[in-house]
Amino acid sequence: MEFYFPAELGERLAFGAAAFVALAGFFMMFAPGLTFRILGLQTREGRASAYGEARSMLGGFYLGTGLAAIILAQPMVYFALGSSFALATFARVISILSDRGGAVQNLLLLIAQAVLATLPLLYVFGWV
Repeated sequence: MEFYFPAELGERLAFGAAAFVALAGFFMMFAPGLTFRILGLQTREGRASAYGEARSMLGGFYLGTGLAAIILAQPMVYFALGSSFALATFARVISILSDRGGAVQNLLLLIAQAVLATLPLLYVFGWV
């Protein structure tokens, strides 16, 4: 089995989004404390389960989804990646509107999630 790198622009954009998600997941899995500091979150003293949540739900999910999209390189996997980030973007918009979460960091993460949703979906729907 050889490594597949996409030839057309649309699939390269989707591949790049998947690679970024996998890299972010790897970072979140092996550096949960630093991830919490970057995201502005904190843990309670003596609650190691918070690091387990960061490693599994943030790191493991992102790494697994990104690697699956890279390895399988199928439109439906890219669709799953893009639609997941589209729903995450929608949830962040709800948070900004209802939780008064209009901080700069939250807006930057909204833009990042929107881009990670858009790139795979552009390829899947044949717009690029």
